Amino acid sequence: MHQEKRLPQNGKEGFLYGAIICTLTVLLMVSFNAIYFAGTFNKEIAFAILKILPLVWVIVMILEPVVIGRLAEALTAKFTEPTDSFNSKVLFRILFTVLGMSIIMTFIGDIISNGFHAEFLSNWLNNWPRNFAIALIAESIAIQPLARLAMVKLHEAQDKKAAAAANAQAQ
Repeated sequence: MHQEKRLPQNGKEGFLYGAIICTLTVLLMVSFNAIYFAGTFNKEIAFAILKILPLVWVIVMILEPVVIGRLAEALTAKFTEPTDSFNSKVLFRILFTVLGMSIIMTFIGDIISNGFHAEFLSNWLNNWPRNFAIALIAESIAIQPLARLAMVKLHEAQDKKAAAAANAQAQ
């Protein structure tokens, strides 16, 4: 049976794949928003980014597989056919994941940065479209392809190791 080499094949690989995507996306979005709202980049902003990254990473690593990933998978199945291409399924999955994550993380980011405040909803309405667009472009063009490349390289290394072990046993 053919297994897709561009995607994780077990739980450990799934965690690695998710961690790559989450790390790159969190790094990009936290950095972008911190610099954008500060209007500058300096040592103070860099330290603020470094302080908040672990918290946001943990939130994303829980939220994506537990809630948003499941919804995105269900919506992808609803909008695609089994005969559709790998790329079309991946693009739908990216679209639905980024849509859900950007909606929730724009709220969470504002709460982390500013606490609860009167402009909460208006801030979200102003910030979400930009966050969605940036995350969608980054995930589609760079982040997800890098994660899939990591899976391909991992599976190639595993195949090489298995072939070497089989050759050693045969001799």
